[in-house]
Amino acid sequence: MGILDKFEQGVERVVNGAFSKAFKSEVKPVELASALRRDVDDRAAALGVGRTVVPNEFTIELSSSDLDHVEDWGAEALADELAANVTEHAATQHYAFVGPVTVSFEEAEDLPTGRFQLRSATVRGAVAPATSAAPSPRHPLLDIDGQRYLLTGPLTVIGRGSEADIIVDDPGVSRRHLEIRVTPDGVVATDLGSTNGVFVEGHQVPAATLVDGNTVTIGRTRIMFWTGTDDAQDG
Repeated sequence: MGILDKFEQGVERVVNGAFSKAFKSEVKPVELASALRRDVDDRAAALGVGRTVVPNEFTIELSSSDLDHVEDWGAEALADELAANVTEHAATQHYAFVGPVTVSFEEAEDLPTGRFQLRSATVRGAVAPATSAAPSPRHPLLDIDGQRYLLTGPLTVIGRGSEADIIVDDPGVSRRHLEIRVTPDGVVATDLGSTNGVFVEGHQVPAATLVDGNTVTIGRTRIMFWTGTDDAQDG
């Protein structure tokens, strides 16, 4: 195409940084990023008006030498960068995810250096990056310090621990601090026995049914809750 679009420019930051030293004649990060974008475009599935779902879990198979380079120069950082760029591309194309976006690397002994294979799957999870999907009572949206998440499962745990569905980097937040449950009768936020409590609109509560526009505070972290409906419709 000649000029890198915004998606590829994001990955170019990796190519021009520390990773560039690892990728000479081997697989290059920008090649992986382009393959992920093509896969997302090719596997986009329209599930209704204004809702096109794409894969969210990606496994990249590499030769042993390429995998060694990836691990030497930071597999986790590269995977995070690739996942972020897939999410950005999905937002520009108005795609939707049904779970968190992940990228992982595996060794394929039969692959020569410089070649790779990509597997992808659509796997439902508790939360997904909010791209073009509008919030609804069935799939509410959370804004946590500028990061936006669509609740794609019935139960979401927010906390500081790695077992939480949404991990918050806040020392005032417990490992499993807050549960948000989507039910036919409303969305319920429940304190999971946290040290510092859960506050809805400034009031500490053990549990509360949330309405559109509510603010939930845990530790120093503010969570905005949106369903895209007004209070009267929420009932």
